[in-house]
Amino acid sequence: MSGVAWKLVDQAEWTTARAAGVYAGSAVDLADGYIHMSGVDQLAETARRHYAGRSGLVLVTVDLTRLGDDLKWEASRDGALFPHLYAPLPVAAATEARALSVDDDGVMRFEDGAATWP
Repeated sequence: MSGVAWKLVDQAEWTTARAAGVYAGSAVDLADGYIHMSGVDQLAETARRHYAGRSGLVLVTVDLTRLGDDLKWEASRDGALFPHLYAPLPVAAATEARALSVDDDGVMRFEDGAATWP
């Protein structure tokens, strides 16, 4: 398992989280009881499936070594193991946060113009 994962977050929710020091999760996360994250090989499909056509997002890079026993790798789509956090995400575990939008085809476009993903 990688020591890094990514979380797509609504920009306003991330601003609130930074002020509070923790991110409690999106409405979907709260309903499911854990914070959904993606590994490097899962992020593009997550963006395409769940965020296509959305703007006002932030891609948060998370250092998984800072999360302790609340982090679980669990089978999801096609049996792939996804990182799930069964606690609020400490903002201190975020190593980077980049503003972006996801176009209708699911391609992430960073507002700094540096690159796209994938």
